[in-house]
Formats: sequence, structure tokens, C-alpha cells
Amino acid sequence: MEVDRLRRAYEEVLAEVDAGGFGPPPAGQLSAEQIVAHLAANDELMTEATEAVIAGSPFAYYDLETIHRPQVDALVAECGGLDGLATLLRATSQKLCALAERLGPAAQTPVDTHLREGFDLVVDDTLPWGRTLDLHTRVHLPKHLAQLRMLRAH
Repeated sequence: MEVDRLRRAYEEVLAEVDAGGFGPPPAGQLSAEQIVAHLAANDELMTEATEAVIAGSPFAYYDLETIHRPQVDALVAECGGLDGLATLLRATSQKLCALAERLGPAAQTPVDTHLREGFDLVVDDTLPWGRTLDLHTRVHLPKHLAQLRMLRAH
């Protein structure tokens, strides 16, 4: 598990969020606030799974936008804007990274994983938990970083 790479991926996303200046999203796309809320909500799900793996408990991980879209919208309202959401994402990402550092050999623990990132990534399989965290680092975070950059370009 490349925790340093995970930390850098979060740093890039948070630097983009801190830069601000986002425009409205294209129809059907997430706003900057919703993207950050989605990432924080997803961190909480990944944290639960990582804690379960460390404890040796069985766990299934679902990252389907439709499952936590109401949670995303509630988080946007609760945090009161991008600054509050950025603070939340800093906390959730730091907690996830700290837990990932503790995984060690448990990173090989198989976890029933359900991921859907548009057409780019669809996983409905049992994966070693470290592999799921790697997909989060290499696919999920960069995709949302690109979305944030696109929102600034408009």
C-alpha cells in the first residue's frame, strides 16, 4: 500500500479546492461542493472498511454515487460551503491515510468490493483491500481532480 502516493493524491485535490474559483457544473454533473462532499463521504466508507480489515472483521465496500447522493447533498448543506467541506475532507483523508499506514499484511485481506466510476472503472468483485485503496489513489481521486479543474475552466 503506497500511503505516500495516497497522501499526495489528496494534497492535489485539496490544493485545487483551496484555489477555488469554480463555475457551475454542466447539466447532470456534480458541483465542486458535491465532489468534495462525495470524496468525504467515500472516505468515511473506506475508513469503516479499513477499520474492519485491521480488526479482522468481514466487510463489504460499496462506492456507488446513487447510494450516498442524499448523504452528499446533506453534507453540502451541513458544512455550509466549500471551506467547511475542505476542512471535512482534510480530516477524513488524514484518518484514512493513517489507517492505511497501519494495514501492513492485512492489505491483502479480500473485501467484497463494488465500485463504479462512470465507464472508466466498474468493479463488482472480491479484491485485496490494498488494491481497492490503490484504485482510489490512481483512478478515483484523479478523476475528481480533473472534474474540479474542468469546473474552473468554464
